[in-house]
Amino acid sequence: SERLFTEMADVMAAEGWRDAGYEYVCIDDCWMAPRRDEHGRLQADPKRFPSGIRKLADYVHSKGLKLGIYSDVGNKTCAGFPGSYNYYDLDAQTFASWGVDLLKFDGCNSGTLELLAEGYRRMSLALNKTGRSIVYSCEWPFYLRPVQQPNYTEIKQYCNHWRNFFDVYDSWRSIKSILDWTALHQDSIVKIAGPGGWNDPDMASIFVFLSQLVIGNFGLSWDQSVTQMAMWAIMAAPLFMSNDLRHISPEAKRLLQNKEVIAINQDPLGKQGYQITKDKNFELWERPLSGRAYAVAVLNQQEIGGPQNFTFSLTFLGNGLACNPACSVRQVLPASRDWGVYTWVSSLSVEVNPTGTVLLKV
Repeated sequence: SERLFTEMADVMAAEGWRDAGYEYVCIDDCWMAPRRDEHGRLQADPKRFPSGIRKLADYVHSKGLKLGIYSDVGNKTCAGFPGSYNYYDLDAQTFASWGVDLLKFDGCNSGTLELLAEGYRRMSLALNKTGRSIVYSCEWPFYLRPVQQPNYTEIKQYCNHWRNFFDVYDSWRSIKSILDWTALHQDSIVKIAGPGGWNDPDMASIFVFLSQLVIGNFGLSWDQSVTQMAMWAIMAAPLFMSNDLRHISPEAKRLLQNKEVIAINQDPLGKQGYQITKDKNFELWERPLSGRAYAVAVLNQQEIGGPQNFTFSLTFLGNGLACNPACSVRQVLPASRDWGVYTWVSSLSVEVNPTGTVLLKV
């Protein structure tokens, strides 16, 4: 309902979320009336959004925030509301006239893969034609993958970020499956990511809005929440929260607003990180950053027992160049502290809790 979204915008502006960099309040499926109006335009559900989307966008903008909305490339959305098939130009114009700033464009009920691809291309061109700056969030490769390998070069020409994998759920199993899938497919997806186009581990709203961070809900332990925040930063993933900010714990709020982690996630070099080695239950990931720095994540996939140590040589990092001839090491998560200066031939020993991650900046 519009009340839910205005309340969430109030909290985002008042409690530091906007200032930390979270700027979009995004509506997912089910916001529409069951039918288009007499002119063929989409319309908001009159009971739940009585003031209309334009008024809601104006309110969100008044808080220094932006509004995201949802539609579908097919003739119906995933929940059965009117889709954009054969209405791409009209719907893009409608969204622009309402002051929408982001469109999540789903891929249900699209018929053939040819129609799916054509729809994603046409909506991209239609959004550009409006003259309004609207972030274009696609589900294109997710719907292609069961049948064919996505052409990420083409997808990046049309989309700002794109969904690769299943909905994220509020569970460790879900987070682990996304990380496993990303490592398995990194050779095809990492190189395409960069300014203007990003791999999105997920854009499925579990509760409200704004690939999702499920931190602050109930399914993840503290260590698993740290792992999600650290690894989404390593993967250069869009940080969309899927939680109720009116009832979030102080610990989850501190983690989600951690400026050092957000700075890694938003690093202007725009390179996505990747797994560089796996040793039993431990994974070592790195992400090149601007200023010849690297973000490094040590992930412990073991689910039982206590903390364990993982030792690795700094020559592993950046093809041997990250710490040549010396480097400073700072721990960012789970707590922030300086580790000092190391030489190129040094080894680091990192203690990591089960299902936890230690995030470093080198």
